[in-house]
Amino acid sequence: MIKILIADDQELIRDSLRIVLAGNPDFSVDTAANGIEVIRAVRKDKPDVILMDVRMPEMDGVQCTQIIKENYPEIKIIILTTFDDDEYIFSALKHGASGYLLKGISADSLIEAIHKVYHGNAM
Repeated sequence: MIKILIADDQELIRDSLRIVLAGNPDFSVDTAANGIEVIRAVRKDKPDVILMDVRMPEMDGVQCTQIIKENYPEIKIIILTTFDDDEYIFSALKHGASGYLLKGISADSLIEAIHKVYHGNAM
């Protein structure tokens, strides 16, 4: 079972991703609305993979990625963004994210990406 944490400040995105992923028997899925909630969830549940929105209130995805990777290097992080923002993406990758995806990705491609990073591959 792959434990996934969806981190996004937009409720519709969180719920949509949860519905898509929870239908897969290989996944257990939880959500967080901002970077502070992500840190709490990581301490409590230690997910295997985090789908991390790059822009969130209270703590953005880049800062959150840095904190998580410093303390839990085994957790894989995939950055989610609605746009190609090279500065944010480069910074997140520099801090240990395994890759990034645009939010418009297909469900099959998202599931494939989760399996890839879970098994130690970069995207």
